[in-house]
Amino acid sequence: MARRIRLATYPPAAPLANFVDYYWIVEWNMGERAPEIQRVLPYPNAHLVFDRGQSAIHGVVRGAFERSVAGAGRVLGVRFRPGALRPFISHPVSRLADRTMSFDDVLRVPTMEAEQRVLGGAGDADMVGAAEAMLLAVLPAPDARALIAEQAVAAAAAVDGPASVAALCAQMGIEERALQRLFSNYVGVSPKWVIQRYRLQEASWRLARPGPVDLAGLASQLGFFDQAHFTRDFTKLVGTSPLEYWKSQQNGTQTPTRPDAR
Repeated sequence: MARRIRLATYPPAAPLANFVDYYWIVEWNMGERAPEIQRVLPYPNAHLVFDRGQSAIHGVVRGAFERSVAGAGRVLGVRFRPGALRPFISHPVSRLADRTMSFDDVLRVPTMEAEQRVLGGAGDADMVGAAEAMLLAVLPAPDARALIAEQAVAAAAAVDGPASVAALCAQMGIEERALQRLFSNYVGVSPKWVIQRYRLQEASWRLARPGPVDLAGLASQLGFFDQAHFTRDFTKLVGTSPLEYWKSQQNGTQTPTRPDAR
């Protein structure tokens, strides 16, 4: 697959560092191969995506994201920091959960023109430069609430982080209702969803390590009511049960690296 699909990431310029996590580029050439489904377990980040004929701002995807890859092409995405899309738009980010919106009004450039500026670039640097120039032209003022939202998400993402909303509230010193409102406005999903998503990401990382596994103990450590609830939620997101996923990972010879938890 690595020979057919290339993924590259690039950091933002300093003026955008408080808003943009990184730029990502996916380029593929499947040749005569049949289309392949790529499955991604998203984090609580919104993305601005330049994709020929499908360019849009994508809100947080609450389930797994799947895309059929066929033929040849390339896409550039802007991954916003959690909470950092909100200063660019006029409404709560929760309206975009599992949805997309046009970026014409955000970038103040017609979609097709913006696509051509970015996807018409000769290489990665040209593509990133074109996207960054449009974002710099509409750079909003700093938003202190966005920073608090990002800090709360980072707390939820930490290794052995909070397993409940109450624990996150205590860590952040924020009353639960206020945290719910903050996440709805800036992150786009609830604190409970964010905590569970990171705990399930943690579960997939732990299950990929070689050696025996205690599923009941893992469920308890990650804050699930019991093993049955853990199995249900993991299977719904990943597409296979924790036990089957663990079995599928035990043939590898390398210890997996914990994924980026931002």
